[in-house]
Amino acid sequence: MASSEGIITPSTNLKNAIRYLSEAVAEHPEIKRKEILSKAELRFDLTPRECEFLNANFQKVIEQKS
Repeated sequence: MASSEGIITPSTNLKNAIRYLSEAVAEHPEIKRKEILSKAELRFDLTPRECEFLNANFQKVIEQKS
């Protein structure tokens, strides 16, 4: 039987954080994206790896909108 250890799926907290970030950026464009990102990381108790993922991927969104 094959092991599923190699399969990585996003956690519910990460999914909720992504949803929160999208909504917060749309509703509050005056707030710095980095501040919103920090709040999401704490609010959804993300792991260091999840924080790295958000930092890397939301930075791209920030640069595109700036």
